[in-house]
Amino acid sequence: MSPEPTSAAVATGPPTGGNRTFLAVLVNTAAANVTTSFLWFALTFWVYLETRSVLATGIVGGAYMLLLAVFAMIFGSIVDRHRKHRVMLFSGLVTLAAFLIAGALWLAFPESALLDLGGPWFWAFAGVILAGAVVENMRNIALSTTVTLLVPVDRHANANGLVGTVQGLAFVVTSVFSGLSVGFLGMGWTLAIAIGLTFVALLHLLTVRVPEEKPPAGAEPGRLVDLRGAVRAVRAAPGLFALIIFSTFNNLIGGVYMALMDPYGLELFDVQIWGVVLGVTATGFIVGGGLVAKFGLGRNPIRTMLWIVIAMGLLGAIFTLRDWWWLYAAGIWVYMALIPPVEAAEQTVIQKVVPFSTQGRVFGFAAAFESAAAPITSFLIAPIAEFAIIPYMERGDGRATWGWLLGDGESRGIALVFVFAGLFMVVAASLAFLTRSYRILSRQYRTAEVNAEVAGAGGPDAVAVTASALETADTGAIDGDATARQAAADERER
Repeated sequence: MSPEPTSAAVATGPPTGGNRTFLAVLVNTAAANVTTSFLWFALTFWVYLETRSVLATGIVGGAYMLLLAVFAMIFGSIVDRHRKHRVMLFSGLVTLAAFLIAGALWLAFPESALLDLGGPWFWAFAGVILAGAVVENMRNIALSTTVTLLVPVDRHANANGLVGTVQGLAFVVTSVFSGLSVGFLGMGWTLAIAIGLTFVALLHLLTVRVPEEKPPAGAEPGRLVDLRGAVRAVRAAPGLFALIIFSTFNNLIGGVYMALMDPYGLELFDVQIWGVVLGVTATGFIVGGGLVAKFGLGRNPIRTMLWIVIAMGLLGAIFTLRDWWWLYAAGIWVYMALIPPVEAAEQTVIQKVVPFSTQGRVFGFAAAFESAAAPITSFLIAPIAEFAIIPYMERGDGRATWGWLLGDGESRGIALVFVFAGLFMVVAASLAFLTRSYRILSRQYRTAEVNAEVAGAGGPDAVAVTASALETADTGAIDGDATARQAAADERER
């Protein structure tokens, strides 16, 4: 039986104003991402240049992804229980406080103490910057749900592509200026700039208004981490867990890049030039996101995603076969161009098959699961590369064994890691096409209608989503007709 509308309905904004509001939220989130990425990149450059330790950069990068994995479920629950604008404000305030603490540590201790990997102050300094960067990611979960809230369903893929384009612009600015800032101004002034930009972004966010009533999930006491609710929501859409697994392929090789990309690049370029190289190659983000914003992801975003993941693997296997700077730079550019379609594909599917009231928890669950893959590979690869593979490739037997493939030059050990990581990714993504989950999720995406009314796709008037329907969605159920269709589809599949 269909639920009757009640006065507790949650009204969403009209599509005309919704698109404009979404753009404002998108720009503000991009500004926040610029700030945290600017400081994060600068920290990574600074640590490697001062210590020349691949292990240190691998641990710092892996710790970021590990903390993101740990806290993503908390972030998702917070997003579902509170208005999205308030979540973003909270995230900005915490990030600003963390950067201010890092600034206080910089003023209180000499740089030599902050660079002592065996002492506590390096880990305190890096850790508090990590904390601010991790909390800022709460904005990204909230942003993904605002696509469902403010953008008509037939434009979700395009909106997600626009997110990738804006993130690419942010990455360009961040990459260039992080290297220049560390090289010419030092870490202290870099930190001061990040504090100022965070404050400005927070002030701008105060001027943005998102038309959303208090979510029903926030009306009653609940767990800070609603793991069971997230699992129910994922299970309610058959094949959705497989989508998260498919997206994880990208993060597996991302962990390798996290640990080794900057050390390899800093062997080829000075830090100022390396920052510029990252900025130029990050235009691939803009191109990839722009193509998705213009053309979408096709009739089956899952299929599109897997083919792109295969291309990523092939790219990772060849872009360090020789230590040619132009080959490395071109490979990074193409890799950057492929990231937005993969991210947009996952977001587009979740936004269509998961009820709006539980999307925060599902995005948090997906972020936790996928983010865990990168630190695992990063923590594993960094010490293995530093203590085993790199020394092996510097010896005569290593060069004799792999010279035909990798040639001579610097960092051939890192190149060998890239080759095998890329080939593993190709095999994993190819096998995904053969799974039953791939077929079920593709069919589920074609038939799902759980969020068809949320952004008022058909007209200018706001559409009410009843409280009882949201409550049903919050328990992980979907509309009865959709359930019946899926049951019939499953029976045919069997």
